[in-house]
Amino acid sequence: MSALPKVGNLAPAFTLLNQDGEKISLKSFRGEKNVVLYFYPKAMTPGCTVQACGIRDNKAKFSRKDTVVLGVSIDSPARLAKFREKEGLNFDLLSDEDHAIADKYGVWALKKNYGKEYMGLVRTTFIINADGRLVHIMDKVKTKTHHDDVLLWIKENL
Repeated sequence: MSALPKVGNLAPAFTLLNQDGEKISLKSFRGEKNVVLYFYPKAMTPGCTVQACGIRDNKAKFSRKDTVVLGVSIDSPARLAKFREKEGLNFDLLSDEDHAIADKYGVWALKKNYGKEYMGLVRTTFIINADGRLVHIMDKVKTKTHHDDVLLWIKENL
């Protein structure tokens, strides 16, 4: 696992395809919006669905805080489109199939599950301010309360 980026530095730049095959770049939000960039292991799995639906149901609260939420996984754009449609998600899901951006953010790592070891995405959230600076990293993410935890941090700090 590479190191996590440093809080206070500019967030690592990226351009990824969303669920519709459109290019989304971090720099396009600079000067306009805060960005919540959250990495999750796999679309349409129970924990990831709970996490995404919490964000969906609180989109208006994020908007009021001038914040856009982007979910990143190694799923293909086609799978992300299915996930978005199935759950009625109202924010962009980004495809990092070669995990290059996950590597940049230090969240592609060795995981253990049921005694097996494999490389995968570690569920982690990065909060980036409108200046493009990384202001907070949440690495102990609880899927059920993720949206509330992020909104509380933004309310208290941005």
